Amino acid sequence: MNVMNPKAAGRATAYENELVRVRKFVVIAEEILHEGGPRPERPRTRAAVAAVLHNPYAGNYAADIMPMMEALKPLGLEMSRRLVAALGGDAKSIEAYGKGAIVGEAGELEHGALWHVPGGYAMRELLGGAKAIVPSTKKVGGLGAAIDIPIHHVNAAYVRSHFDAMEVRVPDAPRAHELVFVLAMTTGPRVHNRAGGLTVADIKVGDGQR
Repeated sequence: MNVMNPKAAGRATAYENELVRVRKFVVIAEEILHEGGPRPERPRTRAAVAAVLHNPYAGNYAADIMPMMEALKPLGLEMSRRLVAALGGDAKSIEAYGKGAIVGEAGELEHGALWHVPGGYAMRELLGGAKAIVPSTKKVGGLGAAIDIPIHHVNAAYVRSHFDAMEVRVPDAPRAHELVFVLAMTTGPRVHNRAGGLTVADIKVGDGQR
């Protein structure tokens, strides 16, 4: 297993450890005023944060990769905080979320699956125990690979007005031995949503997965 020494790239931060070494963060934020229709009372905002980090399992098959899932939890919280900050700083304003991962070519798809728990539970915790599972996607890709992050409502996955996706790419990542982990959030529905379905007003306790 190719594990980077935490001291090799300088002093480790609170979210870094033997298995987690971040090269950089990228934050993308959008303020959507309209899409050809009437302007809403308040603009819809959405944002994504990507972390580019070393993949300690790249280049070799490791039967046990679970230690990294635990090691990634502080990074999930750090990225969640950065994402809320990019959307104004009020966690209560967040209405939808999603996550994803791009694995560099020397890694395997399963390495992207390590983001399921650290990314999803971090957002749910920071948002006060959001009820809905966090939708996810993953792929293996090269430099500049784009990924569509699926998004849905934080408390009920079937709220149709909040079904969305946000394309994210980092021009110089992932390198062959890197991972790109992504979290995304929005402060509202699609700007001109009018396709019916379960509404936010109709969400009941326990509706998280429907």
